[in-house]
Amino acid sequence: MSGTVIGLFTGLVLGLAAAFGGFGAFVVVLLLGAIGLLVGRWLDGKLDVSALIGSVRDRR
Repeated sequence: MSGTVIGLFTGLVLGLAAAFGGFGAFVVVLLLGAIGLLVGRWLDGKLDVSALIGSVRDRR
C-alpha cells in the first residue's frame, strides 16, 4: 500500500473518530481526509511543497 493510500485512510479514520454524526462530521472527515491525502502524497514524493510555497512568495 502506498503512503498516499495510508495517509488518506488515516485522515478518514481520525476524522470519523473525532466527529461521528451529522453534517459537521462530514465536513471534518472531508478536511482531515484531504490533509491525510496531502501528507501521504508528500511522503510518496508526489507533492512538491516548495513549489507551493514559492508560488505564494511570488505573489507578494
